[in-house]
Amino acid sequence: MSEIKDENLEEQEVKETIQEESEQPKEVVEEVDELTLAKQQIEEEQDKLIRLRADFENYKRRVQLDKAADYKYRAQSVLTDILPVLDNFERALAVETTSEEAASLVKGVDMVYRTLLEAVKKEGLEAIEAEGVAFDPNFHQAVMQEQDDSKESGVVLQELQKGYKLKDRVLRPSMVKVNE
Repeated sequence: MSEIKDENLEEQEVKETIQEESEQPKEVVEEVDELTLAKQQIEEEQDKLIRLRADFENYKRRVQLDKAADYKYRAQSVLTDILPVLDNFERALAVETTSEEAASLVKGVDMVYRTLLEAVKKEGLEAIEAEGVAFDPNFHQAVMQEQDDSKESGVVLQELQKGYKLKDRVLRPSMVKVNE
């Protein structure tokens, strides 16, 4: 009987050992799974951080570009409002005068016009070249067409209203008559 007890005892010890061994791999597997999961979470967080930094750098660059554009075109609204004044000065200076009084008045208006023109040029306003150049829809607005055999097709024949640009931005296209 003692032999049976010894065998039973040995069997039980073997079973316990097997059970302990089977439990150990589960713990190891669980620890490996937790470690892998933690590594994945760290990688995800690092990826989020990298993306967030890139987004912030893009935001800073956009803000700098916006500030530069705002500074570059700060005078746009004022200059757009002044364009009709320049047109009126040009019309006034185009009038023929017969008397000496009118001629001196025209001379004064011309001086004011030139001073104003210099001031707006300092801010970057430029007249768009039109007459005699090839028609460009980015700078010219064709309001009339006419056939002139002495000039090439698509060339501006006459400027009806002056166009202006502020640095590289068109404020008002030139209204022109184009050769067919």
